[in-house]
Amino acid sequence: MEKTGRENPDYVIACVGGGSNAAGAFYHFLDQKDVKLIAAEAAGHGVDSGKSAATVYLGSVGVIHGSKTILMQTEDGQIVEPHSISAGLDYPGIGPLYAHLNETKRALFVPITDQEALDSALELTRLEGIIPALESAHAFSCLKKHSFLEKEIIVINLSGRGDKDLDTYMKNLTL
Repeated sequence: MEKTGRENPDYVIACVGGGSNAAGAFYHFLDQKDVKLIAAEAAGHGVDSGKSAATVYLGSVGVIHGSKTILMQTEDGQIVEPHSISAGLDYPGIGPLYAHLNETKRALFVPITDQEALDSALELTRLEGIIPALESAHAFSCLKKHSFLEKEIIVINLSGRGDKDLDTYMKNLTL
C-alpha cells in the first residue's frame, strides 16, 4: 500500500506441487477475484516428453494420501513416476486446493521445463544476487510465458534459498 497506493497486487505467482508453497501465497487472495493467481508446474523435459511432473496437464482425478486430487496415474490408478529437476516439485500429484483452483479456473497453471527454471534461476542470480530454490525458479519463469503490463503489480513467492540445490545447479549450468 505504501509503495503502490493499492492494497492488492494484480498477480500472485507461485510454484505448485503437493505442498504448501502456493497455498501460503494464494490464501489471502482466494476470494479477491481481481487478483489473478498463476501456478507454475514442473514440466521436466516437457509435458509430452515422458519425463514431467505437470500434473494438471497429464493427470486425472484420483486419491493419494487420503485426499482426492489430480494425480499422474495409469488407467488402473497406479502412480506414474514424475520428473522434475526440483526435488520439491518431483511429485506425482498436486494438493487438493490446487486441484480445486484448476477445476474452478481460479488459477492459471503454466508448465515450466527444467531448462526454463534453470535459465530463470541464473537470470535472477545475475540481476539480483539471489540464488533461488529450484522450486521458486519455476515461478520466476512465468514472467516469460505470460504477458504483463508495465503498470501491473506482480508478486512472486520466493519460497526458498538455492543453497540446497547447488549440486544440481553446478551439474546443469555452464557459466
